[in-house]
Amino acid sequence: MILDKIDQLLKEVQTLSAKNAEEVEQLRLKYLSKKGEITALMNDFRNVAADEKKTVGMKINELKTLATERINQLREECQTQEGGDEAIDLTRTPYPIELGTRHPLTIVTNEIIDIFSRMGFVLADGPEVEDDLHIFTKMNFAADHPARDMQDTFFVSQHAGGDVTKNILLRSHTSSVQARVMEQMHTEDGKLTAPIRVICPYRVYRNEAITARAHCYFHQVEGL
Repeated sequence: MILDKIDQLLKEVQTLSAKNAEEVEQLRLKYLSKKGEITALMNDFRNVAADEKKTVGMKINELKTLATERINQLREECQTQEGGDEAIDLTRTPYPIELGTRHPLTIVTNEIIDIFSRMGFVLADGPEVEDDLHIFTKMNFAADHPARDMQDTFFVSQHAGGDVTKNILLRSHTSSVQARVMEQMHTEDGKLTAPIRVICPYRVYRNEAITARAHCYFHQVEGL
């Protein structure tokens, strides 16, 4: 009897279970597809006696509704299990967190360092806050050279709240590093202790207006 078949399917649908999305899809095909159990019942509905059609029709609709709801529920449960702790949580920081990349200036600087290091050059460094002696005097800048003027160079005070002097400044070129290297490499009688082969790829400062083509600091590479 068709009613017995419907009752049997109702009991089956109420106890449906699935471990993954593939099993859920198999259940959908078994019960709700065009060749499924419920469709077969609908095809047999034409053979039901007229006085039973109402009862059978209501039962088939109940079965279809229950099967659809149960299969959708199983699908949602499987999606949650597969997502685990990474299931939809809009309050969390995206994971994994992608690391950033190196700045283009760093990439180019490292390439330059690598090229010169293969030729025997080593890095030499010096302070960014320098003195007039190493920035200008030891580089043979004349006393009236424009670079010594306030409008071209960042001069700083030696004490907090003190007067600005022309002795302490932000280095305007990395030539000051060369001066310091040569000081270290000289003996007391003025001779070099060894050949000098250094590069100075660092940041320098100039008192310039910031535009699309210029900035108050930039990067410079010098070799000695």
